[in-house]
Amino acid sequence: MGLFEYFSPENRKARTIAKAVARANNKHMPKEYRRIALDQVIQMARERNQTAIEGLVAAAHTAGALGAKLSGAGGGGTQLTDAARGLLTAWHTLQSEHRDFLRAQEERLARHPALQGLLRRMSMKTSARNQFAGTVSVLDIGPVSAEVTITLKSGSQITATLTSAAARRLKLKKGMEALALIKASAVVLVGDFAGWQLSARNQLAGTVSRIEKGAVSSLVVLTLPGGAALSATVTQEGLDALGLKVGAPATAVFKAYAVMVATRP
Repeated sequence: MGLFEYFSPENRKARTIAKAVARANNKHMPKEYRRIALDQVIQMARERNQTAIEGLVAAAHTAGALGAKLSGAGGGGTQLTDAARGLLTAWHTLQSEHRDFLRAQEERLARHPALQGLLRRMSMKTSARNQFAGTVSVLDIGPVSAEVTITLKSGSQITATLTSAAARRLKLKKGMEALALIKASAVVLVGDFAGWQLSARNQLAGTVSRIEKGAVSSLVVLTLPGGAALSATVTQEGLDALGLKVGAPATAVFKAYAVMVATRP
């Protein structure tokens, strides 16, 4: 499926209507099933939503395209008229033109890989606040677990630990594009190491750029070198103890096991 082959809710409703009309007109389908399909068409036509295809169905319904008897489950021998079949033909034509449009956009984006990559990353919906795009620079797959390092455009690196089975399923290899996802609750902020070293593999230094205080916890946003932003959830008590404020330096620390890796086939 191409990047633009994600239909809007209106198009999904339109496909539902077209399928219902097709089922209602399928003579090989049991009569009871055809009657249920016809009920769906009638109900959607009566709702008269303002989408293009539903408007056509409503107009066809008014013009008698669904037959003179609109009884549906109430009985009768309702059948599609020539107007309804014309509606289906019009819908299939629109569908074909839409596919051609999507194909043309895919070809256009193929000539702009940077824009294509950006749109693909933006199309991913996830609850993880932190999403970093980069390239797999180090990959070590063992019998049980695997370790992958993703290098960001800024030069910073994020290391993730996952099972070997997951690495094979993702078909990870050096040089491929990948996303590193980290939940804000998995990030620990350090204001001062005081000479101590931590075992956590990922330690990204940055500057506090925003603090959103809540009743129980606060969201602290760090701006990393290169302009990327990293969010961390901190309790009010922890925020007071750290004494963080906008402009202060801080380091985001998170374990390799807290990093989820995403790739595209």
